[in-house]
Amino acid sequence: FNPVTKIKFSVPQQGNVKLSVYDVSGKTVAVLVNGALNAGNYEYEFQGTGLSSGVYFYRLESSEFSQTRRMVLIK
Repeated sequence: FNPVTKIKFSVPQQGNVKLSVYDVSGKTVAVLVNGALNAGNYEYEFQGTGLSSGVYFYRLESSEFSQTRRMVLIK
């Protein structure tokens, strides 16, 4: 992505959700969501402005689910 991307995900049931973005060293770059969400489909925009080119990871966590995905910022 360059410098904006959209992260889409679904929440099967209401609960606390956290969506965070990390750099390769594991440092938190951004927290896009940190709170209760209702069941449904969501889309959040991540702005990579001010970050250097490279690999980043986003992690989606809820009470019963956790997933990490990779993304590449190219400027």
